[in-house]
Amino acid sequence: MYPLIPRSLSSRSHRFIVSNIRPSLILQFHTSESKNATKPLPPISFSDHQTPKTPNPRHVEPIVNQTTILETLACYDNDWKRAMEFFNWVKSEHGFKHTTETYNHMIDILGKFFEFDLALQLLDEMPERSHTTFRVMFKRYASAHLVQEALDTYNKLGEFNLKDETSFLNLVDALCEYKHVIEAEELCLGKDNIANFKMGTKVYNMILRGWFKMRWWGKCREFWEQMDKDGISKDLYSYAIYMDVQSKSGKPWKAVKLYKEMKKKGIKLDVVAYNTVIQAIGVSEGVDVAVHLGREMLELGCEPNVVTYNIIIKLLCENLRVKEAYKVLDKMSKRRCAPNVITYHCIFRCLEKPNEILALLDRMIDSGVCPTLDTYVMLIRKFGRWGFLRPVFIVWKKMEDHGLSPNEFAYNALIDALVEKDMIDMARKYDEEMLAKGLSAKLRPELVKGECDD
Repeated sequence: MYPLIPRSLSSRSHRFIVSNIRPSLILQFHTSESKNATKPLPPISFSDHQTPKTPNPRHVEPIVNQTTILETLACYDNDWKRAMEFFNWVKSEHGFKHTTETYNHMIDILGKFFEFDLALQLLDEMPERSHTTFRVMFKRYASAHLVQEALDTYNKLGEFNLKDETSFLNLVDALCEYKHVIEAEELCLGKDNIANFKMGTKVYNMILRGWFKMRWWGKCREFWEQMDKDGISKDLYSYAIYMDVQSKSGKPWKAVKLYKEMKKKGIKLDVVAYNTVIQAIGVSEGVDVAVHLGREMLELGCEPNVVTYNIIIKLLCENLRVKEAYKVLDKMSKRRCAPNVITYHCIFRCLEKPNEILALLDRMIDSGVCPTLDTYVMLIRKFGRWGFLRPVFIVWKKMEDHGLSPNEFAYNALIDALVEKDMIDMARKYDEEMLAKGLSAKLRPELVKGECDD
């Protein structure tokens, strides 16, 4: 199914068409002004695009369904106004009855930009809400550090018959994910416990993971010991998290020790736990030992996944064994384990020649792996540091061709590269375009001085 592609065909007729492009390409605007890379796109109202009354043999009616709408909204993750316009447009012009899934996606985009009043309006008009709906709300409130609002939302879930253990766990998980672990621990284990069920291993694992994300290594150790004091049985996931703690805190040998402890206890490792150990043993004892453990894992019937290969490739690249990393990349497809974005990121980071990087980017796209905004930002920054503007614009154009709406990191990386080359006028245009979208621009003395001179 193809996403909806709005395209301005002429000044006299504007209409939506479905373009025969790969499903991986997402919604993008094609305007006569888009040919000028330095000129910001004008605001476009979906209501202005009307199907012409005169029959046109080339006209193709758009396919409007949940799949295409979700794909289209995905491109506007960094442009909530256009996302909202599109969301309303398919409803008013095509009579599409939004589903719980499309509402959830739109609410997620609004929450990302702190447009909680609009998000709550959509929540009120939804025909049906699910646990996923409120998980999105918890996540966005927690990411905005609005803990009380998240708690208030949970307390109101009785109105929707969703105030249950699943919702509570979603709330705790969101708080821990966005570094509000102190509040999460107080909710679960403190005097203000608002749950009506017993806290078990799952909740403790969430909190342990929360301390891990905060990188409070001492607190992780205390909580690990507290699990024993509270009589909480440690499972595979508990060990996997704590092995990761030891590895990331600079003690990979202790992670390996935990791995041996698990084997003694007869806990069967899954691929996630093996990946953590392979990473730890690769850092502490070298990439060759890590590869050997990967073979052992395979012999024990645990199939490696893309993360396993990514760890090996990263270790090889960090040891400047790039040719071997490429060989592992070739093996992945043969073993029916397709590379993902992170696989290519591992190799991009160690390459030092623009032509090699661009060739790998083409290979990535040709293989069906779609670069993310993080991919493009990483490459723009890399080329910008080296002072190569031509590859910067090649990468920027590929990003636009794939319909990705630049975020603040992409704009700032491009503007930094332009300022570094003293291309102040062009940098200012992108700065203005960025501000017009409501994205946060860096304060750059060069651009401020230029405005004063004008």
